[in-house]
Amino acid sequence: MSIMGTYRIGVDLGGTKIEIAALDRDGGMLIRHRIPTPPGYDATLAGIASLVREAEAQIGTSASVGIGIPGVISPATGLVKNANSIALNGHTFDRDISAMLGREVRVANDANCFALSESVDGAGKGAHVVFGVIIGTGCGGGIVIDGKVLSGRNRIAGEWGHTPLPWPAPEEVPGPLCWCGLHGCLETMLSGPGLAADCDGPGARDATGLPARAAAGDARAAAALARHTDRMARGLAVIVNILDPDVIVLGGGLSNMAHLTTDVPERIRRYIFTDIPNTPIVRNAHGDASGVRGAAWLWPP
Repeated sequence: MSIMGTYRIGVDLGGTKIEIAALDRDGGMLIRHRIPTPPGYDATLAGIASLVREAEAQIGTSASVGIGIPGVISPATGLVKNANSIALNGHTFDRDISAMLGREVRVANDANCFALSESVDGAGKGAHVVFGVIIGTGCGGGIVIDGKVLSGRNRIAGEWGHTPLPWPAPEEVPGPLCWCGLHGCLETMLSGPGLAADCDGPGARDATGLPARAAAGDARAAAALARHTDRMARGLAVIVNILDPDVIVLGGGLSNMAHLTTDVPERIRRYIFTDIPNTPIVRNAHGDASGVRGAAWLWPP
């Protein structure tokens, strides 16, 4: 058994924090640590390299390294694209960090890492096809088939957040302007800021208090959550109609909102093209550790 196959290091690179974890052969977490994401590309590389070296010093040996990023490596150019952490865009991130660490480093989209984590030993364990959904500051998805990430020809498989809202009502057209330049992307309506803005206006960003407000009788919050339920059901129904996954696993800051696992599974039935819809929609098993665990699992057992 090789040392590199014994320990795995995962790094979850976000806009506000860099998190690292070291896993043993069976997926047990040995180390977990995070730091604020430093400003600038070079400082980000240096911060990741420092975390990896510190983790390896603690476990006493070298390890494989996988990194989840909020974007993808373009197969056409080798440069990062589609990252909402804009400092990464246009850089050869995988090659640069590999050179800095002196070994191959595997890099994947953070939603793919989340889906992989839940497929390996989480809420989707044992499933043939897992669709992982991240609903937080943004809105994304990842696809894992038989324990392997499906990246796609353009490395954008699962980019669910940048598809338009299905079956829109007249008042939902053209939809809010997305940072990608198009109107009506699911991210603009299903993400935390999208839900908050739908309830409280364009300046609102935080939706975490809406369930409590609705439970206390706030009609505006209740109506916003009802719209969110129906929009989520429509968005996920298209995934079911095309991919027909064995399970949909929810992650991200909004994933603990009760309506997503109580109301959405019932509402989605009217949009799925089958006689008896039975696709499970479940919460993740690993919480906010799923992304960093999935990055580590980019190196298979």
